[in-house]
Amino acid sequence: MKKLLLSLFVLLLLGSVTLEAQKQSFHGLSAKFLFIDYGSPNSIDNLDITNGIEIGYTAGLNKYLGLAVPIKIGSANVFGDVNNRSIFSVDGLLRLHYAPSESKIIPYLVGGAGYVVEKDGPDNLQFPLGVGFDIKLGKNSYLNLQGEYRISQEINRNNLQLGAGLVYRLGKMDRDRDGVADAVDKCPDLAGLKTLDGCPDRDGDGIADADDDCPDAPGKKATSGCPDTDGDGVIDKNDDCPDIAGDLRGCPDSDKDGIADKDDNCPNEKGLAALNGCPDRDGDGIADGDDECPDEKGSVENKGCPVKDRDGDGIADVDDRCPDEKGVASAMGCPDRDGDGFADANDKCPDTSGDMEGCPDTDGDGVHDGDDRCPKEAGLASNKGCPEIKKEIREVLNFAMRAVQFETGKATLKKQSFAVLDQIVDIMAQYPAYLLVIAGHTDDVGSDKANLTLSENRAKACQQYLISKGVSNKRISYAGYGETQPLADNKTAKGRELNRRVEFDLIIQ
Repeated sequence: MKKLLLSLFVLLLLGSVTLEAQKQSFHGLSAKFLFIDYGSPNSIDNLDITNGIEIGYTAGLNKYLGLAVPIKIGSANVFGDVNNRSIFSVDGLLRLHYAPSESKIIPYLVGGAGYVVEKDGPDNLQFPLGVGFDIKLGKNSYLNLQGEYRISQEINRNNLQLGAGLVYRLGKMDRDRDGVADAVDKCPDLAGLKTLDGCPDRDGDGIADADDDCPDAPGKKATSGCPDTDGDGVIDKNDDCPDIAGDLRGCPDSDKDGIADKDDNCPNEKGLAALNGCPDRDGDGIADGDDECPDEKGSVENKGCPVKDRDGDGIADVDDRCPDEKGVASAMGCPDRDGDGFADANDKCPDTSGDMEGCPDTDGDGVHDGDDRCPKEAGLASNKGCPEIKKEIREVLNFAMRAVQFETGKATLKKQSFAVLDQIVDIMAQYPAYLLVIAGHTDDVGSDKANLTLSENRAKACQQYLISKGVSNKRISYAGYGETQPLADNKTAKGRELNRRVEFDLIIQ
């Protein structure tokens, strides 16, 4: 029964191989030396590695798949045996390989089934899985290295087999499998057509890709395989007008000025390339169609007409911001009295040369003299170029608010107020750019109207004293606010005392 099963198995394998081999141009024979290990896969120690030989036949099924039938003879060191026992096996394996035509190393995986006959039994089915490499040595010869793990249906029969040997491919070689043998195939690594000696023709124009300057677009032999849609002798990829016949880079040139109609703004008049094919009779660089004076040389700015200069300052009216008033080029044709490059109309200091809006910055504080209220004294931009009021000056002004005293219910200054007011006179002299604002305030005793009048008169009395001491009345303003702006609660004597005051404040206008 076992022999019958073995015979049927071998016949099926050979039949399959023969059928596939008839369909394929690739088939080959192999011979290998084997190393056989029954110990490691079955976790049995002290079993020797034995040897064997293999002869095989392989046929390719397609580009990536092959069918292999190896026949093996060897010996096995099986658990429980005193001596090695002979084994014979036949396998049917599918081989999955990656074999680009230019590759010299072909890796592959194998898997399938095999029948193993042991001397003194038991015979058993085994299922090998493995990996291998074919390494090219010559035109048809390869070094083969393969390892496989074999799973058996019988106990203690799993085994590991390593093999090394040679593979020889039979028959005519056809690497690209296009039906044209490599010996006569002009493109042996590219699948092609028999009519083109095995070379491909992607665009189907009857010209092999290797000889076709346009392999992806059908053409004629006269144009080296490239299309020429308009038939003007210039192939489409070099033809600027592929759908219109012409003799200027494949384009028509109706006026024969050397500029193709598609780029010529005046296709029926000979012209200049610089003017997109349009004529220029007066040679001023402006096409006649855009030139308001086509027979008189002019400028682009003047639309082709001669330059006009109404004020006679040598600056054309089109460039002159003051065309009716003589000026200088540095000020775009406008007058500039101080010659600093700023036209007088835009110069904040038209009679003094400067580079900050036409003004100098005499004190170097970053605020030019035109905006600087203290042009000869360095100050702050936030303070209009004037120095900030010193802390001790602010303290004097705050002190004056309490120190200035009046007769009760009157606007008459007491003598003890003169000393502090004299200090304010000195402060006004120290800060000539500042103005003084005087504000009078009262408590809520008395009528609103009377308090308003009293506060204003007291502020005015301070102003008059300062004027009498030489301070310009233009630098002093005053106002009375009566009881409307209290600092403290008028319900207490202390609060009313704080609310009766005259405030002094220096400001920059």
